[in-house]
Formats: sequence, structure tokens, C-alpha cells
Amino acid sequence: MTIDWKGVMPAVTTKFTKEDTLDIEMFEININAQLEAGVHGIILGGTLGEASTLSDEEKRTLIRTTVAIVKNKVPIIINIAEQTTKGAIEAAKKAKEDGAGGLMMLPPMRYKAGDRETLIYFKEVAKSTELPIMIYNNPIDYKIEVTLDMFEELIAFDNIQAVKESTRDISNVTRIKNRFGDRLKILCGVDTLALESLLMGADGWVAGLVDAFPAETVAIYELQKAGRIKEAIEIYRWFLPLLELDINPKLVQNIKLAEVATGIGTENVRAPRLPLFGEERKKVLGIIESSLKTRPTLSNFGIMKK
Repeated sequence: MTIDWKGVMPAVTTKFTKEDTLDIEMFEININAQLEAGVHGIILGGTLGEASTLSDEEKRTLIRTTVAIVKNKVPIIINIAEQTTKGAIEAAKKAKEDGAGGLMMLPPMRYKAGDRETLIYFKEVAKSTELPIMIYNNPIDYKIEVTLDMFEELIAFDNIQAVKESTRDISNVTRIKNRFGDRLKILCGVDTLALESLLMGADGWVAGLVDAFPAETVAIYELQKAGRIKEAIEIYRWFLPLLELDINPKLVQNIKLAEVATGIGTENVRAPRLPLFGEERKKVLGIIESSLKTRPTLSNFGIMKK
């Protein structure tokens, strides 16, 4: 089983009602907006999906719901962020049962595993499932780096196929390409480095602000792919103040506020997160409102709604 690890894959937010239950109606509105814009996959249960606050049953509901909405148009990938190897294997099993097409895997949570422990963790999960796997390499936030030497061992498993590159070191894209060629697909995981990474050879973009601005995100990817770099840069420069909302501890609240502004989300988050307030809220709203005033007209770039 393989996934064509390329293009724009939204790390979607989880929608909640004011009663703190899953808001399936708004979730469907957002997923359909992503599909209409032409995204290439859907990623559930990541940081933006508030995964650490979700019950196992809620995660299963999100997978099954997304399968029903997407109808095989694009792959559905679920994030695995578990504290134990046993828990990760069980999560992978349930994901396959519920219809997920692939896994995005973080190293073990809470415990700062050593290189050997991290490798065995990933290998045991890979052995347990047929699902394709993208390793999420984010040593900045999660304190464990998956090095190139570690990937050398991991790619012995056919279903370990991609890396979500979030080291913040743009030259790592070239290092991975030099070492592994096309064997290990690269998806940029940092919104503010996305176009730079794509131009250096990354295959795709696990995006955050796409949750509020799907068409603009896909346009950047498609324009650079077509060699229309100047036009891609023009949209990207407009987008950057919004993209910077993703590299912030309150990224979930920031992006949900942007979703409200574009009509495809709500502000509702799950405690201990709380909606933005005061000067912090005012600042984020200012960025969103200013960007909306200068929002590019995509038809001027020859891009029409699908």
C-alpha cells in the first residue's frame, strides 16, 4: 500500500460545539472547502487537531466521518502521538479498521527516548501495520530528532515512506534528497518555510493556515510546481503574516480565529485551551483583517474554483 506523498495536506483542526462535543456539521463544511480547493490529502489528529485532548472514540469518529465525506478523493492520514509502543500499535490497528489510508507518527510522547528507543518504537509500529507512514520530525517542539542515520535504518521498512520536515533547517531538505533521493518523500511542516522548501525539492506541504485559506495555499503549491515562481512568491508574500500565526504557542486559537473570518470554522477549543482575549486577540484579529483587505484575487493568476 502506498500514498503519493505530495501536494498540500491540511493538518485540519477539530471542530467543537459550545457544549464541548465534536461539531461534525462545521467539520464537514471545512473538509468540503479543502476538497473544493484541490488539496491532496487530509491529516487528522495533529497538534492543530488538538489530539492530546481527544478520546480514542472521538479520534475514531473523526476518521470514519472523514472517510464518509471524502469518498476516496484523497488519502486520509491520522496522527499517532502515543506514550507507549503498545498504544501506538493499537492506534495504528484502529486507524486501519476505521478506514484511514496512512499514518503520521511522532516519536514517543512525554518520555525523551534515546535514538535506539525511538528507532525500535517506529520499527515495531511499522512491522504491525500495512499502512504507509510519514515520520513527523519536529525536534523543536517534541525534543527528539530523527537523524538521517536513523532514517537510513527506518527506510528498510517499505511502509515508512515520508518525513514531515519540521526541523526549521531549510538545508535539511537538500540533505535528505542527497542521501535518499525519492525513496523518502519530504513534506514541509512549517508554514513559514513552505515555499522555500518546495523550491528546494520538497514534495509537499503539511499546512496549517490552509484550514482558513485553502485556495491560496493550493495556489502557491500549483504555481511553483508549474514553474510560475514569481506568481507563487507574490501570493506567499501576502500570506506570510498569516502563516506566522502557525509558529506560535497559540497556533490552534490563532488558526481557528482565521477560520471564523473565512466562514469555515468556529473559535471553540477544548480546555485547557481557551479562545484568545484582550490584546492578544486584538493583535491576531488585526493581522487577519488586514490580510483579508489585500487578499489576492486568484482568478488574476488564472486560477479558478474547482
